[in-house]
Amino acid sequence: MARRNTPGGLNWQRCALLRAINRPPTAVVANDSGLVVGGRLRRAKGAAGSPSLWQRCALLRELKLPPTISITEAGNVGGRLCRAKGAAGSPSLWQRCALLRELKLPPTISITEAGNVGGRLRRAKAPSGAQRLALTVPAVLAALLALAPVAAVAQQEDDVPAGEQAVAELVALDDYGAGKASDLPSLPGLFQRALEHDAELARQRYLLEATEQESDLAFSQLLPQVSATGGYLYQDSTNIQTSPDDFGLDQPAQRPGEIDEHYWQLSLQQPLFSLERWRGLDRADAQIGAAELDLALAERDLALAVSEAYVNAFLASRKLGLLGAQQESLELQVRQARRAFELGVGDRLNLLEAQSRLDQAIADTVQAENELDDARSELERLTGVLPDFDGRQLGDLSAVSLETKWDGEQQWLDRTGNSLDVQRAEAEREIADSDTRVRRSGYFPELNLNLSYSDRVSDDVLRESEDYRAVVELNMPIYRGGYTMANVRQGELRTRASQQAVDHQRSLAAQEVRTRLRSLSGSVRRMAALEQAIASSELFLEAAERGEQLGLRDLVDVLDARASLYDQRIQYVDTLGSYVLDRLMLQTAVGELDSEDLAQSMALLSRIAGAAP
Repeated sequence: MARRNTPGGLNWQRCALLRAINRPPTAVVANDSGLVVGGRLRRAKGAAGSPSLWQRCALLRELKLPPTISITEAGNVGGRLCRAKGAAGSPSLWQRCALLRELKLPPTISITEAGNVGGRLRRAKAPSGAQRLALTVPAVLAALLALAPVAAVAQQEDDVPAGEQAVAELVALDDYGAGKASDLPSLPGLFQRALEHDAELARQRYLLEATEQESDLAFSQLLPQVSATGGYLYQDSTNIQTSPDDFGLDQPAQRPGEIDEHYWQLSLQQPLFSLERWRGLDRADAQIGAAELDLALAERDLALAVSEAYVNAFLASRKLGLLGAQQESLELQVRQARRAFELGVGDRLNLLEAQSRLDQAIADTVQAENELDDARSELERLTGVLPDFDGRQLGDLSAVSLETKWDGEQQWLDRTGNSLDVQRAEAEREIADSDTRVRRSGYFPELNLNLSYSDRVSDDVLRESEDYRAVVELNMPIYRGGYTMANVRQGELRTRASQQAVDHQRSLAAQEVRTRLRSLSGSVRRMAALEQAIASSELFLEAAERGEQLGLRDLVDVLDARASLYDQRIQYVDTLGSYVLDRLMLQTAVGELDSEDLAQSMALLSRIAGAAP
């Protein structure tokens, strides 16, 4: 049989028309324009001229038809019936051509989209869709029965029907990823484990404990400072009092030359007035407040890191399930396209397009696998456990209930003062301000009370003593080379810098609120549109499957519709993940993120996972 692909897209299957009009199906007619085999038109190799020239072949002579019949761009005999370029009218009009009249066949024969005469008449895939032309002969039932074997042969060769294995694989796609839904790991539970396991959070706890000692250090400067000293002294001296003979004096020694001496002293110093030390208490309190906020920020960042890794792992696992089903569908589509191409009724472009989509699905699957491994690895680093996200079933997307009514933008902006980032900047400003006040205290005097008691026991009675002292001491700084002035100026500039940091953090928090509100609103609208698109795609898939059962569509159309549905579901899952993270970030921007928000996020994901929240 001649090759089925004809130039110019005239790729209609050979039908039983020749046999129906009692023409030899094996006739081979050649002329200078083209070649016909069994009623099939194809352009002779190397033939020149436009399609209208090589379409006019020797078929008319072979069929011994009247010379008034012509084969043009509007149709041909025993081959393709197509609409003439630029012709007007509905398909039913241009499908009913003058073929019946020219062939002088009974008027009961009609050309429809669902019938056939002695075989199926089908046009190859074209941009306008798969429109099938057929001939029905209700008035000559006997002729149809007689031509049934020929029809079977023609249908097998030209329609490339799906085999039993392909049909079984198509049915199996509906059950891909089905099974008992596995419960999701607990997001609040993972966060609790992260609070106990994360090394960065443990570091912040130790830093807080260390900073808390600043308060005791500052307060200690206001309490009495008590100290005790003691010592032992051995002395061997030679002088006029200890050895007068050595100096030519005839008198007894007044003091011993060798002495052993023990002494000790107890002293107490109590600041009566020290502005620098009192203000140091305020500075210590400000430092402790900043350290507490650092710990709160570390916990918040940990919660966001766990939540982001959790959502990424969930999305990757569900995308893997959808991509796996899509890949199975595309593999079946490639096999069908390759089969059609090998039989000569398919288009190489369709095969290449199907293969390209399959390759892209494989690449997306690899990326999703990497994303799942990365997210699980991040959770293991943060929590010390490796959670299981193997369940890839995607539940009913209509079960997702999103919050669509939010407070006004100004209400959210008014709450940005509760942001931990803003509060941390304010704490830093308070530290700088208190430090500046401590520096200014260098201009003020200090008043101290000093008390002491000392006792000395010695072999020299003249060195023995027992002393009691009480001293009130005033220290007034007068000139220190400009140190105090420069020190105060440095503190004031740091205070101004910290104020600018507060304004910057407030601006960032406000911008974060606006961004997250817009993103949430966009996600809600996008998910609503995707829900409509998914519903429409499901209806289209059902129609394609029904059409394939009735012979109006082929398996490739069904698989293409199914692949498009998978794409839309993947987009829906991605958008839902963005919605969950945006909502958590919005709560973070106003300082209201807590464990309840994590539980709500997990419950939302559980609804589309087919698992119990």
